[in-house]
Amino acid sequence: MSHIPGSSGFALMSDKSMEFYKDPVNFCTSRIHNTGSRVFQARLLNKPTVFVCSVKGMKEMLCDKMSIFAKDPSTVLHQLYGANLVTTNGEEAHLLRLSLMQLFKEKSLDAYGDYINRVCERNLRDLALSSEPVAIYRLFKRLATELSLGLFLNVDAEESAALTKQIIQLTTQHWHGLISAPVNLKVPVWTSGFSLALEAKEKLLKIINERLKSDEDGFVNKIKNIPFPENTSATQHLLLFISALIPKALASLLTSFTLALAGSNQIHIHKCAQESEDYLNNVLLEVQRLWPSFIGGRRIAKQDTTLCGYMIPKGYSVMFIAFAVHRDPDYFDHPDEFLPERWSERNAGQENVLCCFGNGPRNCIGIELNNMIVKAAARYLLSHYTWSLDPPTQTLDYKWLPVSRPAEDPTIKFMSYFCQT
Repeated sequence: MSHIPGSSGFALMSDKSMEFYKDPVNFCTSRIHNTGSRVFQARLLNKPTVFVCSVKGMKEMLCDKMSIFAKDPSTVLHQLYGANLVTTNGEEAHLLRLSLMQLFKEKSLDAYGDYINRVCERNLRDLALSSEPVAIYRLFKRLATELSLGLFLNVDAEESAALTKQIIQLTTQHWHGLISAPVNLKVPVWTSGFSLALEAKEKLLKIINERLKSDEDGFVNKIKNIPFPENTSATQHLLLFISALIPKALASLLTSFTLALAGSNQIHIHKCAQESEDYLNNVLLEVQRLWPSFIGGRRIAKQDTTLCGYMIPKGYSVMFIAFAVHRDPDYFDHPDEFLPERWSERNAGQENVLCCFGNGPRNCIGIELNNMIVKAAARYLLSHYTWSLDPPTQTLDYKWLPVSRPAEDPTIKFMSYFCQT
């Protein structure tokens, strides 16, 4: 049995958390190069951590040995969101998934198609009229937030502007708890970000419970009839579904899609994606591959085990890194290039090697809904506009935490497609 390449060192002195969070891409690529392995170890959050940067390792971790590599029940996510589909393990997680799957099946989602298209049109129809270039991440986050609240809580942004504004402020405050130190502290002149997040959580739960009492049709009415296992509820799951996680993930993908097709040198790809649904699917797969919304996911080894032939001791953290898995040269030719054609050539039918939203039996339950929304917005943009960076030279270096997006919000000039044809 082989020793894991790299070193986890000793407590505190060898911790590499700051280095990882400052530049996770360089952190991983430099260690892949130095160790000659796409599976290596280092100390993260003062805990020995195995980093998985290969398709083979990711599939073994999330599929073949899913029951061995479990979610950490003590995470900040659990404190902020409670027991739900994402934070539970074992039989409870399995039962929750079975209960909720009926709400996210393709047939169930068809009922939301018209609403999604209407919201996309309302948010995207006047882009060519703007006298100033459009900050696209902000635009897409607003669109995704409106969709999230409308789909999951039946809150219409136009009809309930004040409630929408209140929920957005609370979800933003709640989100900041995930990216702040988990210290629940109040003193006369200062309250920690984590404490403010917990306060926002209670206010959001109150709003959600009020929405659950209504007799309106839609998702909120369906979810309250789900037979949830003990310790979980419709309220806790709606808190997860309306959180800032979802709008940020959608905004991340739509921003990357827009940047990938910006400029006159991408007109061919633009035209092919506009004319062919299959090619549009390939473009969106390639966007997910190169710019996955989330950096990856973390698990804890429940027992001594192996991964890619390396011995993993019980209690070790194991983290798959999506952007590195998606650039595994064993699976992808020219892994750093944007090549939508790969999905109809060598990688045809291999969508299951992506882990943009996890992989295996515990992948994101909302993948189909995510794809539906991204595709609706992409179709609208493709059929109504061409676009380019404005100004043409911008810093597009990505930051990868908490979601992937350019560090500076890119600005785009949209031109009406109909005026040019």
